[in-house]
Amino acid sequence: MTTRVERPWGWYEELAEGPGYKVKRLLVKENARLSLQRHQHRSEHWVIAAGTGSVYCDGAWMDASVGNTFEIPVKAIHRAFGGPGDLLIIEVQRGAILLESDIERLEDDFGRVIN
Repeated sequence: MTTRVERPWGWYEELAEGPGYKVKRLLVKENARLSLQRHQHRSEHWVIAAGTGSVYCDGAWMDASVGNTFEIPVKAIHRAFGGPGDLLIIEVQRGAILLESDIERLEDDFGRVIN
């Protein structure tokens, strides 16, 4: 059974984990956004499972709708924005270190940037 972790922008659940990978389901609420962030030790592959919104990665905003996929390379600056009806993302993390402490927040709507 998965445990839902509530966040101000929505929620996430860890679905599976193994050597070098972790799978999460994230819901970004309508008009909310993830922090502008990067990771030093992992890449991410995002699949849009439901809803609409937009994804920012390394200087470009892209529309996000059901079926779209996005590659987030290691050290890429990225974020997601929830459009009408929320944005549901399946995230596959790959790398040697898959800890939440690998999130480097550059901007955040909820005061979580550490300088």
